[in-house]
Amino acid sequence: MILSSVLTVVPDDSRVIDTTLRCRMEGMCLIFCLFTFGGSFQKGLAAVIQTQQMVSAAVGEDAPLSCQLLETKDVQQVTWQKVLEKTERNIGSYSEYYGETVNDGFKDKVQFTEAGLQKNSIVIRNVTDQDAGCYLCLFNTYPDGALTGRTCLTVYELHGPFITISRSNSPPGSVVTCSATGQPVPMVTLTVSDQNLSFSHCNTSRETNTNSTVTVTTTALLSALSSTQVGCLVSVDSAAPRELLVTVPDFKDSSDEGLNKQLESDFRGFRWPMTVVFLIVGVLICICVLRVRISQNRNRKRSENATDNQNLDDSPVSNKDVRLRTSERQRQNSEDEKRVEN
Repeated sequence: MILSSVLTVVPDDSRVIDTTLRCRMEGMCLIFCLFTFGGSFQKGLAAVIQTQQMVSAAVGEDAPLSCQLLETKDVQQVTWQKVLEKTERNIGSYSEYYGETVNDGFKDKVQFTEAGLQKNSIVIRNVTDQDAGCYLCLFNTYPDGALTGRTCLTVYELHGPFITISRSNSPPGSVVTCSATGQPVPMVTLTVSDQNLSFSHCNTSRETNTNSTVTVTTTALLSALSSTQVGCLVSVDSAAPRELLVTVPDFKDSSDEGLNKQLESDFRGFRWPMTVVFLIVGVLICICVLRVRISQNRNRKRSENATDNQNLDDSPVSNKDVRLRTSERQRQNSEDEKRVEN
């Protein structure tokens, strides 16, 4: 029975039969055959399928999975499965007859990006922690059976890097702070482009958040005050690192600019009240001028009326005098005439 099982693993290899028949110690010989030829058979199957053993994706990103059959086989169907603790769950399959098929529970999650019998690819959309694990691609061939490839997906979370720069008077220099939040714990590294400069007084702290992510903050002192490029490199496990580069600002210029902006802002805030005050003062001045003009007009009219009344009063007196003088002249003339007659 043991001999037939060995022949079943490698049915056409005559060397297995010869080795088994020549072996006198059946137990050791059969164990040797199983480990030697059985192991090489498994390696051969693995070499037939080309796939990535490890794939990393950040939370919210898409994770592509791909398998390619390197040897030409009579493939009937390609099936994708997710490995669970005690079993495998079918995700979807592709065949020439049925085409692409995605099972319930994965229709909004998985999509075929390259449907073929020799090469097949899927993408897992908007990955979460629950999508982490290993996935199988099965090339169901005839008459060899299923040829299996395996890819394991690791899901990480990374936010950042974030850089802030401030000025230090004692000791003099620029304080560079970089932070990143992720799961697993991210690694934060500060860099400087100028090889003659270096960081000092480095300090790193960690804080665990309520969602199990960890925030790592690194602070260091740079002797340069301005115009120097610094960088922050963050990474999580096997994920591609992220780097942010910034230039240390000229704090003097920035402070002057900030002061000018503050003054301008203050002036803008002060401009509206001043405009209202000037408007009110202008209205009051106009009212005062108008009242003075009206008063002057009234006084002028009163003066004119008084003058007219005085003229009217003076006119009768003058006429009376004229009449008196006229009567005196007439009387004198009559007296003169009488003298002449006498």
